[in-house]
Amino acid sequence: MKDLSTKFMGLSLKNPIIAGSSGLSSSLAGIKKLEEGGAGAIVLKSIFEEEIFYEMDDLMKNVPETSRYMERFDYHDLVLKGENLAKYTTLIKEAKQAVKIPIVASINCSYTYEWTDYAKRLESAGADALELNMFFLPTDQKRSAEEVERAYFMVVEKIVATVSIPVSLKISYYFTCLGQTIQKLSRQGIAGLVLFNRFYSPDFDIENLKVTPTNILSSPSDLTMSLRWMAMMSQKVECDLAASTGVHDGAAVIKQLLAGAQAVQVVSTLYKNGPTYIQTMLNELQEWMTRHGYEKLQDFRGKMSQDKSVDPAIYERVQFMKYFSGQKDIL
Repeated sequence: MKDLSTKFMGLSLKNPIIAGSSGLSSSLAGIKKLEEGGAGAIVLKSIFEEEIFYEMDDLMKNVPETSRYMERFDYHDLVLKGENLAKYTTLIKEAKQAVKIPIVASINCSYTYEWTDYAKRLESAGADALELNMFFLPTDQKRSAEEVERAYFMVVEKIVATVSIPVSLKISYYFTCLGQTIQKLSRQGIAGLVLFNRFYSPDFDIENLKVTPTNILSSPSDLTMSLRWMAMMSQKVECDLAASTGVHDGAAVIKQLLAGAQAVQVVSTLYKNGPTYIQTMLNELQEWMTRHGYEKLQDFRGKMSQDKSVDPAIYERVQFMKYFSGQKDIL
């Protein structure tokens, strides 16, 4: 047996495959299945402050306008937040008793003033680490890119100062200067960065003229974005890096480890193939390591990162020069 153990955010993992935040990790039964399937760690389904806000909004729609005084609003606000947090903290406590692998709590929050309170509660419940799943869609044309990006640093600063457990930040690639932003974030005291999170994407139902979700699950082709940036940044940051989105099989795990990832997160492939597919991916990893003579992950981690490449410029090439240079090439 090969040594598949790794560390991410200072946590000891028996293997590099982390079950990412999803409905699969929203219940104790699901968490147990993920551990049985072979996961090295589990990120619980994110607690969304946005969902609490919409629950509150729906509740207040049924309250007569004359009765919407501030004390009543504050009461319902506190009750809804308390109920959601209570359910989440209970899940953390039950998971810690039921499984042996690390449990990572996850927050997806829209309003920065709530982050610190949420984080403290989740730490107290026993979470081994905390993942901040953050993305502020840059739609406000009155806010500059600097102002939008500053919000990330403000949240990180507050959370790191509030909790003692490791904190990771799951980010998007929607930054004006992604490489510099990744480097700067890695110096803010966080233990890890996850490249990249996946978003709701709208589509149009042209028959019923409705907006509908599309591409809910990732595809293997989505791997390339995180793979490029993992290879370019893995030797240039001051925290651990994990890869996410498009990791659908053992080959994808191997690629991200070669690029320099400490761990990978998987979700879509588990929806498609079930939690036991994690073991299939691990078997593929072990078989590949045997063929190439590697005993442990550290023997090849980062072997194909930009810093160790004989042709570093290939990672920064953005235009096709060969494949679409002329019609004859594709006929």
